[in-house]
Amino acid sequence: MPLLLLSLAAAPAWAQTSASTGALPAAAAASAAAAAAAPAQQVEITGTRGSDTEQRRQATAAKIVIGREEIERFGDATVGEVLKRLPGVTMPGAPGRGGGPRMRGLGGAYTQLLIDGQRVPPGFSLESLTPEQIERIEILRAPTAETGARAIGGTIDIITREGFRRRVNDLRLAVSQDAGRRSGQVGWTRNDSIDELTYTVSASAFNGRRGSADATLTTETDLASGQRLSEQLEHSSDLSRRQGLNLSSRLQWRLGPSGALTLMPVLFHSRREGRENLDLQQALGATPALYDHAEADRDGRYTLGRLNLQWRQTLAEGWRVELNGGTHAARGRSSSLRQEFDAGHALLRSVEDRSRSNDRSALLNSKLSKLLEGDHSLVAGVEFEQLRRSETRVTAQDNSDPLADFDGDLQASSRRLALYAQDEWSVNPNWAAHAGLRWEEIRTRGDAAVGDVRPDNRSRVLTPLLHAVWKPDPKARDQIRMSLTRSYKAPTLQNLVARPQLSSRWPSSGPNTATHPDRAGNPELRPELATGIDLAFERYLAQGGVLSANLFVRRLRDTIRSTTTLESVGWSPVPRWVSRPRNLGRATTQGLELEAKFRLDQLVDGAPPVELRNNLSLFRSRVDEVPGPDNRLDEQPVVVLNLGADYRLRGTPLTLGGSLHLTPGYRTQVSDVQAREAGRKRQFDVYALWVFDPALQLRLLANNAVPADYRSLASVDQGLVRTQATTLASTDVSWALRLEFKL
Repeated sequence: MPLLLLSLAAAPAWAQTSASTGALPAAAAASAAAAAAAPAQQVEITGTRGSDTEQRRQATAAKIVIGREEIERFGDATVGEVLKRLPGVTMPGAPGRGGGPRMRGLGGAYTQLLIDGQRVPPGFSLESLTPEQIERIEILRAPTAETGARAIGGTIDIITREGFRRRVNDLRLAVSQDAGRRSGQVGWTRNDSIDELTYTVSASAFNGRRGSADATLTTETDLASGQRLSEQLEHSSDLSRRQGLNLSSRLQWRLGPSGALTLMPVLFHSRREGRENLDLQQALGATPALYDHAEADRDGRYTLGRLNLQWRQTLAEGWRVELNGGTHAARGRSSSLRQEFDAGHALLRSVEDRSRSNDRSALLNSKLSKLLEGDHSLVAGVEFEQLRRSETRVTAQDNSDPLADFDGDLQASSRRLALYAQDEWSVNPNWAAHAGLRWEEIRTRGDAAVGDVRPDNRSRVLTPLLHAVWKPDPKARDQIRMSLTRSYKAPTLQNLVARPQLSSRWPSSGPNTATHPDRAGNPELRPELATGIDLAFERYLAQGGVLSANLFVRRLRDTIRSTTTLESVGWSPVPRWVSRPRNLGRATTQGLELEAKFRLDQLVDGAPPVELRNNLSLFRSRVDEVPGPDNRLDEQPVVVLNLGADYRLRGTPLTLGGSLHLTPGYRTQVSDVQAREAGRKRQFDVYALWVFDPALQLRLLANNAVPADYRSLASVDQGLVRTQATTLASTDVSWALRLEFKL
């Protein structure tokens, strides 16, 4: 911890990070253009780029760059496992069982996820990307006009690998074990060139099993007397299997000395199947338990195809034009059957759910850029995207359909249009600035009946963005960054469409509980807007390390949050508890982010050359319309700590490393009657790497090496009765052995 706090001792620090994957800072871009004037230099444009730290240092709008070395360090099987160790990134849920990545502790919808600068398509999963396909990852804590403003928490831009002129064949074989269940994975990547064509092709396949177990205690308590009215304990064990195949390629043709055409096709297919066994015990309560034990089988298949085309050309007088077009299609199929039995194994109730979904999208983006006089770099662009979703869903309880008025075919579409312009310039050797303006319109419509609701939602947002970097001494390695931005979170298609999903636990013919609500959308949602200020101090060490301290604040309007209320509904004769997203008004979030990344012998003479990667984040938030204490934004922890170290033993080909992720438990007051708690989360990962020669290496990895149970809680008050569900989920060590060689 003292080493981590060196970034504060180095200088007074405020915090920021903003982001741009766009043009180089004007000064750097000007020198690049001058070098490109000579024909011999033009070939080098596709050559090596600066180090990760140097790219971060030179960016006017700040970004953190994670390169191949760090991506490959632990030998992770998926990109999601790589992201969990990066500065400012958290994963929800129990260790090793979390969902999508989140920045600054905010829910997933606050984080913008890009691939090669383009928003990911609906239904996209990080499982469809392997680390072998990734060239670098850029973390952007504040938006720019070019990367988009739908990034209140920040942006993660995953840049895929480009082809090399030299031939390279990488083959990776891995076997792993999680809770005694084995999995396997194989991956192959080839890089080569043929005349003016440079290409990279990747293929990977996986087949894995995973088990989990948890216990949930549900109680009802009289708040006046403290007397417990009911108590039920449910034990659950789950065994799942997943299989997948991923094919991707990137083909780039050089069109003379100043142009290129790139084609990027992707195909991904996965299947998941599993069985869950549940046992319910009731120790107290006037109403008998609904069942004694239950079995639930599920099966899901998902196929995604994507094709992107990019054309770049340098025109007369230094203008550079870039056109991006693409299409994507995804198909999902899922089915589940839950059967509940009494103690004599007589069937009491069955619930069957079947769904089919198809997503299609098309996008067309154009961008124009030019280096102007006075060290200005101008970028302007237009973006258009059309999404369309069709879905068929049938829910049957004991062979009857309680959602007959809501089931059937759903047709929904979303159209997005954006215009932007930004200017990046070097004012003088001490100052550089970046200013942008972005206008974006999103319209979402439901074309077919969904009950009695036909959503038609339109939002328009104008976002001015300003970034600056100040170097007190241009020859030194210290700099201060500042940003003033506006960002927003648009309601998702799923949140807008008001199709209900019934709780599988409680029959629709009767009431449910607040801890097992039905779920539905809200077609009246408005976009959530945020005004932000970011300040950062950065010190770059002579041999490549960096110390930084970042301070940020966001003031939010029309905060979107799902709340649970008792409603009269069309799918049940009695009122039911329903969870819906709603606009709750204003909120504020702020935080301090510290990062220290260096080699130990850079700061301590005579110390071993241990690579250290440490970051600490402190968050605080408040939703104005929710009474405190703990009226924080959803799922935002108070503290997130990541510690990492790597050391290559002198005189041997062995490298050892590890990382520790720690998030203390916290409580969230969701509404005046609803609260949630997340328990402490600790994950310790270690690895050992043995390099036989440059073409062959063996890696042993232990994820969650010190497993601990994960606790979560949800409670809702109804009058003087509190319903509370406490879940304890077990976790296990995941071992992996990975052989990597080049052919």
